[in-house]
Amino acid sequence: MNRNYESLIVLDSNALEETVDDMVSKIGKEMEGEGAKLGQVDHLGQKKFSSAPRGVSGGYYVQIAFSGGPEIIEKVKNKLRLNTKIYQQYYQRIA
Repeated sequence: MNRNYESLIVLDSNALEETVDDMVSKIGKEMEGEGAKLGQVDHLGQKKFSSAPRGVSGGYYVQIAFSGGPEIIEKVKNKLRLNTKIYQQYYQRIA
């Protein structure tokens, strides 16, 4: 039984050596490698943080819709947690 999910990925703008499109493509491939079926990918742009937590002044926001089984969230979180260019990641199940 597949469920629909939405993720908000915040990329560390200080750590981006490659283009954002290349980075988002790699993230998509990592998610597909864990069994997710990607849907729409929206580039929300770069935004500055009101404070500089952990020395990061801003990030590039990407919203990714995907589907998969109930265990897919934990698999994707654990895989993307290893990527040092990802500053934060949020997930939500959509109806």
